[in-house]
Amino acid sequence: MRRHLAIITIILLALTAMAGKNEPAGKPAVSLADQRKAEYIFMEAQKQKLNNDYDAFYDLLAHAHQIDPNNTAISFYMGMCLIKMNNTTKERCEEGLALMKEHFEAQPEDLYETTFYSDANMQLGHPEEALRALKLLNEYNPNRLEFQVRLAEAYSRSGDYAQSNATYDSITAIFGDAIQITSSKIDNYMAMNDSTGALREMRGLLNTAPKNDTYNIAMSSLFQHYGMTDSALYYLDRAQEYAPGNGFVYLARAEYYNQAGDSAAYEQQIYNALTAEQLDVDTKLGVLLGYIREQLAKEDTTQRINNLFTVLIQQHPHEAKIHQLYSEYFYTKKDYKGAIEQLGYSLDVNPTDAEGWRNMVILNMMDDNYADAIKASEKALEYNSDNLDLYRYVAGCYHQMESYDKAISTYMKVLELTDSTDLEQRADIYTGMGDAYSELGDSAKTIECYEHALELDPVNSGALNNYAYYLAQRSQDLDRAERMAALAVKDDPENANFIDTYAWVYFAKKDYTKALLYIKSAVEKDEDNHLLEHYGDILWFNDEKEAAVEQWTKALEQEPDNELLQRKVKNKTYYEK
Repeated sequence: MRRHLAIITIILLALTAMAGKNEPAGKPAVSLADQRKAEYIFMEAQKQKLNNDYDAFYDLLAHAHQIDPNNTAISFYMGMCLIKMNNTTKERCEEGLALMKEHFEAQPEDLYETTFYSDANMQLGHPEEALRALKLLNEYNPNRLEFQVRLAEAYSRSGDYAQSNATYDSITAIFGDAIQITSSKIDNYMAMNDSTGALREMRGLLNTAPKNDTYNIAMSSLFQHYGMTDSALYYLDRAQEYAPGNGFVYLARAEYYNQAGDSAAYEQQIYNALTAEQLDVDTKLGVLLGYIREQLAKEDTTQRINNLFTVLIQQHPHEAKIHQLYSEYFYTKKDYKGAIEQLGYSLDVNPTDAEGWRNMVILNMMDDNYADAIKASEKALEYNSDNLDLYRYVAGCYHQMESYDKAISTYMKVLELTDSTDLEQRADIYTGMGDAYSELGDSAKTIECYEHALELDPVNSGALNNYAYYLAQRSQDLDRAERMAALAVKDDPENANFIDTYAWVYFAKKDYTKALLYIKSAVEKDEDNHLLEHYGDILWFNDEKEAAVEQWTKALEQEPDNELLQRKVKNKTYYEK
């Protein structure tokens, strides 16, 4: 029994001695019980981190650090958290580095901790401390390639390119040459404006494999960088000779001709690259995306891009990414039908693409295909059953289709799903319901919805504008309508519809001079047919009859089936709605 007690006493003394060694100067002593408690909490924190519960990890870690601020391992992770926090400050980062440094000074041989400490110092603008940590790490691990490479990279990032290359030379002497090392050394020489060193390094690599097409392409790029175009083309020709079907050679040639200003040769090489079998689809799409951007910047309206997409689709008919990019291209050109068609092909290949179905909804709405938009919404909701935006799109589609009862029932569904504390969102929903009830002619429900929207969010510009317009159309409570319209315009002074409402309120008040002032401002921002019709009406009552007919005619061109506009234009006179 006494023997066991003696052994326990020895162990406790050893633990106490170890704890004392880890206590940073100036910090209070921590009891052995608290040390153990902190260690236990720290282990629990690590478990929470493995479970991806980072809030619990931080809370437990902070508690462990509070109990035992002398435990450098806990301090290290506490410091790491301070640096990685969202919205962290410079002061907090420096505090974090100081905590991490405690552990680094105590145990510089720890691989992960010292590596991270070095990286953090480099990122936070302390390259000398970062290098000190890496040097110590290399001393403890003299034959670890990854640490020597990190040291060379750190020298480069700190601007000591010569020492970086010297370190790479040491690596080569031990482990042999490698393309990555040569590439890094060339980058260093280029940073030092040492063209001789860069070319010498590249020649050395090329001499190891003169027929390597990748090395020849790299040599060409280097010569081109230094403006030695003849030599650049020579090595490109060599690369193509050794690998005649290599798509990357075509890409390098395309860049060569692009810099030379030879657009015809450039486009031919782009075509060659996209038809090359060796290039993977992602690389081809990257090439095509860059080419599209260039052509759009030039406002190119030719068939070049369409032809290239045709070639790619023939090569890869079942590749959804190609159809997605083609759809995006049509969208940038406002060709919504083309965008819908290509996105449809993409969804045929990948029918579970939730984001794709959402985009299909939006594209159909932009193309006024509201029934198809609703069908796409139903499909999208299979993968996003609680997506409020999708339900709101559906409600908007029903409204445009004049299915106002369905729009209202859909808004009711959105209301059920919306957080009760999200007052702005709920106000928007009630505004939409008010609009639908207005179309149904239910004045009581319309006013009830608008009023409820403003109770929830008194400064909701959409509710203010729509309610004001509703009152102006009926010449009701026009002073209040004027105040609401003014608030909406103040909130969004660039919104043409809000300005139009403000003008229409003055029109209802028979203040035609002010109405004309504001409708002109609205039409300057947007020439929608609705605004143009109002412009014509207001011009008519300002005794500018010919100008009024001109605006009605422009509005009728946008909406040729509008019977009221047809009468106004045909008879050249104003009619009330």
